[in-house]
Amino acid sequence: MKNVPGTGIASRQHKQESFEQAPMYVAVMTYLGFGIVTLFGYFRDFLRAVGLEKCNLAQERVEQKDFVPLYQDFENFYNRNLYMRVRDNWNRPVCSLPGPVFDLMERVSDDYNWTFRLTGRTLHNAINMGSYNYLGFAENNADFLKTVADKTQQYGVGVCSTRQEMGTLSIHEELEQLVASFLRVESSMTFGMGFATNSMNIPAIVGKGGLILSDELNHTSLILGARLSGATIRVFKHNNMHSLEKMLREAVCSGQPRTHRPWKKILIMVEVWFIIDEIMEGSVVRLSEIIALKKKYKAYLYLDEAHSIGAVGPSGRGVAELFNVNPADVDVMMGTFTKSFGAAGGYIAGKKELVDYLRSHSHSAVYASAMSPPVTEQILRAMKCIMGKDGSTEGIRRIRQLAENTRYFRARLKEMGFIIYGNDDSPVVPILLYMPGKVVAFAREMLERKIGVVVVGFPATPITEARARFCLSASHTRAMLNQVLRHMNEVGDNLCLKFSRLKYSSCPNLCDETDFELI
Repeated sequence: MKNVPGTGIASRQHKQESFEQAPMYVAVMTYLGFGIVTLFGYFRDFLRAVGLEKCNLAQERVEQKDFVPLYQDFENFYNRNLYMRVRDNWNRPVCSLPGPVFDLMERVSDDYNWTFRLTGRTLHNAINMGSYNYLGFAENNADFLKTVADKTQQYGVGVCSTRQEMGTLSIHEELEQLVASFLRVESSMTFGMGFATNSMNIPAIVGKGGLILSDELNHTSLILGARLSGATIRVFKHNNMHSLEKMLREAVCSGQPRTHRPWKKILIMVEVWFIIDEIMEGSVVRLSEIIALKKKYKAYLYLDEAHSIGAVGPSGRGVAELFNVNPADVDVMMGTFTKSFGAAGGYIAGKKELVDYLRSHSHSAVYASAMSPPVTEQILRAMKCIMGKDGSTEGIRRIRQLAENTRYFRARLKEMGFIIYGNDDSPVVPILLYMPGKVVAFAREMLERKIGVVVVGFPATPITEARARFCLSASHTRAMLNQVLRHMNEVGDNLCLKFSRLKYSSCPNLCDETDFELI
């Protein structure tokens, strides 16, 4: 499979992303809404202080009044007075497979969301628009999962040892060889936890005397790994090449602070789809330009493909294939198996020297338990399916279906008048809701219509950019998407959520057959 020159995804790599801003009155009403609920929060704190209302949240004990506060003041205030009133919209208990539809356990609160109790009833077959099940491999198909069951019987569920001791199995080595082949690099190493793949490997790659240039919207795991490394960290503006080049030029010219010695290593650290926990931009990294800057200033590039590997590119090989970039130009390729592969864990891939070094220096490799055999087999069977090594075209069908679903869903939402963020090829679709009251009403209204969505607001997003996040999957049928869109249209009208002032064509540009060529 390859890109057709001049067409398809790769030809759009230099397209600049521009996000529509909300009308001024929306921003004013948003600030006003937060101001009102904050004032009521301080009033209720006053009632609690005089004993007229009980606070059920954790508080500092009286005998610790002279200690440094364990809880941050405003954070505790926010949880107590704002989040507590609407926390029924988060952490809903799921009691089924997280496929295109799922089941939710009904819960109610008798004390205004301080505590919940289950009623024993279940909401069946709600459409799942919140899981990162991009290719639909989180499935319960006995035929597909037979090899996983066989490996479970052969090896058991856990390894009970680290990779360096007795935890390396033949299927671990098979998976690492397959990952390297899939990414078209020399070598790879897998880890049992995606978050730890970043946080525990970055300190092994760069340390004191090194410089990390990190995008301001990078994921928490990247930020934690950078902090643990002991390297100097400088943050450049999101996807802003001028900001990055300015920092690179200054780093090369000025060197380390005080001594002005050259940096031991300069590492550019970026994420492919900028998700940053709950902010969920859905914007795509400008990889070709970053590689050009990396080469110009002799820096290294660390690329996090947690949300793109398997789901992006004509054959699912990630952003390097999407932009038609040589994988050898990316020094450290990182990704996870928790999204497109329906499993768990992550990988680091690149040159053999890099991977061999990490096998003996990465804390995640030396101290963490090896990946579970059933999980390893699940990744193997999913990756073989994507690569066509299982003798079928099911993998490519799912990749094409995801691309078609993504473009169709985004185009219809724009046509309806919603403001959405992100790249047109991103299966993460953030819809801007802005006002705190509308965020809550939207989540509850969609659940009433048996549609599960993720909503998020301040402090996880900027105060004026509260949003809902939709995650598209290849397992979503057109009928499911049309049902969601129909309800979105109704809820958008009822709650006045259609803030866009742009006009879009009623004929969306869907996935074109010329975007792909089978060989």
